[in-house]
Amino acid sequence: MNHALAAPVSARAAFLRLELADAMRSRWLVFTAGVYCLVFGAFVWVGLRESSVLGFTGLSRVVLNLANAVAVVLPLVSLVATSQTVVRARSNGFFELFLSQPCRRGDWFSAIVLSRLLVIAGPLMLLLLVVLGVGVARGEAQLLPLVLRSAAVTFTLTCAFIGLGFWLSAVAPTTERATVYALLAWLAATALHDFALIGVLLKLRLAPQAVFALAAANPVESARLAILSGIDPELSVLGPVGFWLANTLGSRLMLAVGVGWPLLLGAACATLAARRLSRMDLVS
Repeated sequence: MNHALAAPVSARAAFLRLELADAMRSRWLVFTAGVYCLVFGAFVWVGLRESSVLGFTGLSRVVLNLANAVAVVLPLVSLVATSQTVVRARSNGFFELFLSQPCRRGDWFSAIVLSRLLVIAGPLMLLLLVVLGVGVARGEAQLLPLVLRSAAVTFTLTCAFIGLGFWLSAVAPTTERATVYALLAWLAATALHDFALIGVLLKLRLAPQAVFALAAANPVESARLAILSGIDPELSVLGPVGFWLANTLGSRLMLAVGVGWPLLLGAACATLAARRLSRMDLVS
């Protein structure tokens, strides 16, 4: 019994080491860290130019802008890093070698999901910890809730699009189709959804509840609302909808939606991808 339990664990650990080594060799970790540092540095520079005193207002504005920018960058990075994984492994002969080894498909899939989480979310979490350390060292302890909220929301947003990327990779017949699907998913989440929602609001007079439901259906929008409610509990910038959200849901429930919905979506997509992987023909 102990040997039966140890075998899958060792297989997953071996696959995880293999995927992390491949990520280091392809410089994915360097790429993600560089993107986050570039975005963060740009917003720190802008924040310092807007305020001559680097106090709570300046750092909170920087963290808020950084989180909103990352909410656009993270989906793209996550989809690019995952959308071709399964279909490429199927087309380049990796699965033929895989089938000759004493391991299960679930071992490889769980290891590759974990490796993508570490590579994509790891540098961002480290960067936010550095920001928090700098804030605490400067006596800005009130920055802690915002940084923790931003870390939780961005991590679950990463989970959502990693799961979506793996599902798209599992259903795509070719790597080209997977790339197109990923780009369409990113455009729909970051741009097309906003345009469609604005168009609906221009044509129809919807209740605040309906506007919130339509906006929160997009994990990117739910993440933005959760982060915004942490710095502006009244949500005055959203007008009547913000007034309804602040008085009906509140900051805590907004955080629960911004964390829970992306996490649920990512888990559902990853489960569908794993189920399809367990049933599909691995040799094209």
